[in-house]
Amino acid sequence: MTSQDDLFHPVIELPEATRRARYDRLVGLDDMKLRLRKEAALLADPRRLQAWAANHHGRDVAALNLFTDRAPLFVFAGDVGSGKSALAESFGCDLSDYLNLPVYLYRLKLATRGSGLVGEMTSLIGDAFTHMHDAGRRATGAHGVRSVQILVVDEADALVQSRAAQQMHHEDRAGVDAFLAGIDGLAGAQVPVIVVLCTNRVGALDPALMRRAAATFTFTRPDDYQRHAVLTQALQGLDIGSGTINKLVELTGPSIDRPGYTYSDLTQRLVPAAVFHAFPDRPVCDEDLLALAEELQPTPVFTEER
Repeated sequence: MTSQDDLFHPVIELPEATRRARYDRLVGLDDMKLRLRKEAALLADPRRLQAWAANHHGRDVAALNLFTDRAPLFVFAGDVGSGKSALAESFGCDLSDYLNLPVYLYRLKLATRGSGLVGEMTSLIGDAFTHMHDAGRRATGAHGVRSVQILVVDEADALVQSRAAQQMHHEDRAGVDAFLAGIDGLAGAQVPVIVVLCTNRVGALDPALMRRAAATFTFTRPDDYQRHAVLTQALQGLDIGSGTINKLVELTGPSIDRPGYTYSDLTQRLVPAAVFHAFPDRPVCDEDLLALAEELQPTPVFTEER
């Protein structure tokens, strides 16, 4: 069987300082974060749902049977720079706090697509799910769940695109079959493993995969409120006036000829550019930010054709 190092990037135990900070920076997503915490907690530890039913209803609840065979699969779909990967790799910090358990973050390498040899992709994907299944089984004991494993698959459309695509190679179709079998195996075993697929092209994912998803989270570009929250947080300590922040919110919003800024446009382009512009001779000033907000072009909207 393929080694863990060949299948995954280094495994990270959460909570971890860098990813907790990344989670906290994703402001304006409170509703999504709360839903994600609940969905993940119930998939990782179904006994919590049973305890809830006993506490609040005091009897068998038929609706609980509907949760038994749910696949431990989330789909994060949305435009480039909308926070999908950042949340996928950091929500385990919040989940760890909520469950009071360690959470281990696995990130699948795209090398699992293999080199095109017959059967290679199927074997690599099968090995990846075997690793996750074994990790989940070790994390479950007589006294309940001891830890949770999260597997993040970025650029998921490169791995599990629809088998209906005419140009799809037989080996790719077999890989999708193997991925579906892996998800079904985790659902049947009810181990504390959650798989998160991130994609810019949700329409390209195989329909059978989408039907299995316990939840699909759709990410959009930040609205006025969210851009204000992001900028306020990112500009702390720079003595930027509230009026300037309000003007930045306006300048970074959508207009007739272009889309609004993405989260990453704000935090990885606009604010860092202002810092670099001022360094090392003077402090960042309001005019730096306003000029850059008018000059920089937001990331183009990703389309299926692109």
